[in-house]
Amino acid sequence: MKKTLSAEILSVGTELLLGNTANTDARDISVYLSELGINVFYHTVVGDNPERLTKAVNIAKTRADIIITTGGLGPTCDDLTKQVLASAFGLKMEFHEELAEEMKRYFKEVLGVDSMTDNNLQQAYLPEGCTVFHNEWGTAPGCAFEAEGVRVIMLPGPPRECNAMFKSCAMPYLRALSDEVIFSHSLHIVGRGESSVEAQLRDMMNELTNPTLAPYAKEGEVMLRVTAKAATEKEAEALTLPVIERLKAELGDVIYGMDVNSLEQVVFEKLREKKLTICTAESCTGGLISKRLTDLKGSSEVFKGGAVTYTEDSKVRVLGVDPATIEANTVVSPEVAMEMAENAREIFGADIALATTGLAGPDGDGVHPLGTVFVALATENETYVTHISGGIGRSRVRMFAANCALDMARRCLDGLPVIVDYFKK
Repeated sequence: MKKTLSAEILSVGTELLLGNTANTDARDISVYLSELGINVFYHTVVGDNPERLTKAVNIAKTRADIIITTGGLGPTCDDLTKQVLASAFGLKMEFHEELAEEMKRYFKEVLGVDSMTDNNLQQAYLPEGCTVFHNEWGTAPGCAFEAEGVRVIMLPGPPRECNAMFKSCAMPYLRALSDEVIFSHSLHIVGRGESSVEAQLRDMMNELTNPTLAPYAKEGEVMLRVTAKAATEKEAEALTLPVIERLKAELGDVIYGMDVNSLEQVVFEKLREKKLTICTAESCTGGLISKRLTDLKGSSEVFKGGAVTYTEDSKVRVLGVDPATIEANTVVSPEVAMEMAENAREIFGADIALATTGLAGPDGDGVHPLGTVFVALATENETYVTHISGGIGRSRVRMFAANCALDMARRCLDGLPVIVDYFKK
């Protein structure tokens, strides 16, 4: 690309304005565009109204090199995105017979319907001269065209279709516009806040031009993306590697992986590699750790089982926690967390056990601040326990506690210090 291109994402749908549907399409497309080195300067949401959509398109034409629309490509009368975009750029609509045949096959082979209503054929009309994006995940095709110096990409609204089509169709289309290759590596950090990481790396970020370094706040963690441009992918990646090494030296073992899907995926892979198993004993996290592990394909290889013991009685009856331990220390205590982990490891016959007990809120116990959670990890030879505090809101406390437990497992498996100062601001 001769210059850094800018994009506007134009999301169409009254349901988005009413708050009935979250606009995850714009979020996901923004992430993908950043990987391509394309700046997203505007997110616009407009309802299913042709006049307002036309105004939004005319504004976008004046300030973006690329307009990406989501939604409004279906068969109903309020699906008007294609017609409005074509009209705004002075293009006629043309019928694609092959798209109509694809829809018929989809209805018959995927949906099990021998015939479809005629209004579905509306989806086979696209702006003249466009590049067709075939939809293998639904019925509404997408497309791309260039007019008046602007590139336009239209995608269906359902997130599963939009996401898949952007990766399979739009990204290759956009890459073909460039005479450079953009390559990125992503480092994933747990236990540190975005502001803390940014403050530590600010000088490096300001210093770098190619590659560039950018932090992204994710749920309970931080991602650092190192992005370089060069004539070839190999050359671009080579530019990123010295920066990656600098970041590893600067941040140390709070980096839990590079180009990985999740913390639980890293733990799962390490357990499988070492042929070890894990189990859980959860109170305030309510099974979140178990869920994150068992969401992974093949988790039965490493996950032995879990218990959600939400009350004092269940901790005693199910996990065998000594009532005297609870009496002496309260149920929210390192001693109880340790017994939960140690006993769960024996009950499930696992190599490693993770346990949580604490106050996710909204009620406290008159002893500990809300958000206090004790997290324990037990192995055959040793038990570790740490705590987190200061989280606000039940879901946030649970997420931090689950991250803490999974990171303790990651550290244990890597031979790193298991107890660290978690979740510094």
